[in-house]
Amino acid sequence: MKSIINLLMVITVLLSMSACYAQIKDAKTETVKIYGNCGMCKTTIETAGNSKKISKVSWDKDTKMATLTYNPNKTSQDEILKKIALAGYDSDKFLAPNDVYAKLPDCCHYDRKSPLTPKGGISETPNTEKKEDHSGHNHEAKTEVKTETKTDVKQEGNQSNNGLKAVFDNYFALKDALVKTDGNTASTAAKALSGAISAVKMDKLTTTEHTAFMANMKDLAEHAEHIADTKDTGHQRDHFSSLSKNIYALMKVSKQNAPIYYQFCPMANNGKGANWLSKENAVKNPYYGSQMMNCGKTVETIK
Repeated sequence: MKSIINLLMVITVLLSMSACYAQIKDAKTETVKIYGNCGMCKTTIETAGNSKKISKVSWDKDTKMATLTYNPNKTSQDEILKKIALAGYDSDKFLAPNDVYAKLPDCCHYDRKSPLTPKGGISETPNTEKKEDHSGHNHEAKTEVKTETKTDVKQEGNQSNNGLKAVFDNYFALKDALVKTDGNTASTAAKALSGAISAVKMDKLTTTEHTAFMANMKDLAEHAEHIADTKDTGHQRDHFSSLSKNIYALMKVSKQNAPIYYQFCPMANNGKGANWLSKENAVKNPYYGSQMMNCGKTVETIK
């Protein structure tokens, strides 16, 4: 008798879900991992992701897998996961603000796996791994810009409110210090940059900015930290090359109040070339300073 009752309950749930999905036009279904622990997590996750006739979320607390069914003309996987993150629950793409996570009931405090903890926004959690010692050696900068965001469309955003202005301002201070071959000032500017990266308010970013920041945040923090940890301008410049590519990816999707110039030196990075960003069109090379101050050219103007 009990098994019959359970079967009827399952059929009822399935019929209810089918009816709900039928109301979603052009329904698209995807499966993603969302972190959580218990039945209360399930309720919060599904409530945050559900939208009448637009999206439906079904989360399994044992597997941590969620089935997203939604109308792609009305919303997207990113939009659904961002809403769930703002409710306190991490996915592999969007991470909950620390303050929201902290307010979850004790039973809902799942293990967080990500490496960073920016303040005031959709953030990643602390890194417990031992840091690798990179001091005393040079290594080539990465050339890949880790973002798939379309860079030909800019969305209105307030850099002062979301913290991006501080990130960009500290980057330019770091660049100016390297132009002067001043390792001490560059280290100080990089420390300020690290703090600015951590303080970005993810919930204040536009969707495009958020996607770009999430794609580049780990590398931004890593390179800023390495530059801050040394006074050796040679080592600082190694990391500045990769840092500039990550800043470029973020700046391309952020509304700028004045033109920003993306510049290139063919001699830098052992003859492989390297880019940087500047507020002025006149070339002042951060990779060689006074040795080759005007080596390079502007290759793009970001407006």
